[in-house]
This record gives sequence, structure tokens and C-alpha cells, in this order.
Amino acid sequence: MLRPQSIPPKTTPAWIVCAWPPVTCKAVQAPELHFVHLGTRVLNPGDSDTPTTGQTLWGGPSGDGAAGVAWDWVQIQEGVVAMADPFGLVTNLQLVGAQGQVLTGFEVALRLNELVHALPWQTEVQRALARVEH
Repeated sequence: MLRPQSIPPKTTPAWIVCAWPPVTCKAVQAPELHFVHLGTRVLNPGDSDTPTTGQTLWGGPSGDGAAGVAWDWVQIQEGVVAMADPFGLVTNLQLVGAQGQVLTGFEVALRLNELVHALPWQTEVQRALARVEH
């Protein structure tokens, strides 16, 4: 198993997770992954015509290496953020069924969204927004 120090640093751009070595994980085990916040960026501070947007990256050790997931977020209104596209998650996780079968794109998106839902990512986005505002 990887040690926490082998997880990429917080300065890692969110979409770099695509370049990480793939990690195969049974879908039923995905909720057991212990992901931590690796970084959040405000990419567009927004204005009266466009919302504030950014990216966030989460990851952690897995049995086969470092696993990660990243996604874009959007500020709906002050204090409210949401995933920009629930089907637009980027990950190096290759989720498979109980018998090792490849899952459909929809099944993978569903499992990854369940994983994201359990993370305190909105809090981290709010922290990043507060840093930009000050």
C-alpha cells in the first residue's frame, strides 16, 4: 500500500489525475477509498454575467497505487456550489464489477458521484473562494 507522502502534492493541477497510472477497483469497494483534498482552484472569479468556476482534486492510496478524482465546479449563488457536470469527472480509477467485468460509462459515473457526494468538497471550495475574495 502507498504511504500518504506518495500522493501528489496540493499544487497538482486537477486534470493531471488523467496522467496517473490507472488503478483498478471493484465498484463495491470504491466507497471505502479514503480520499483527501489535494487542491482546489478558482479558475474564473466570475462577474455579473458569468458564474465563478473552478476545479477540485481529491485522492488517496489504493491497493494498487494512488487513486484520484477531479471535477469542475460552479458557484450557483453566494454560499452555494455544485458540480458543473456530474458526468464530467476525471479519474484514474478503473471501476469494475464484482466479477471483474467492465462497467458502463453510466455505471461508473453513478459510482463516482456517490463517492464525491460523501466528500466535504463544498467546504474546500468555499475556502478557496474566501481566499480569492480577500
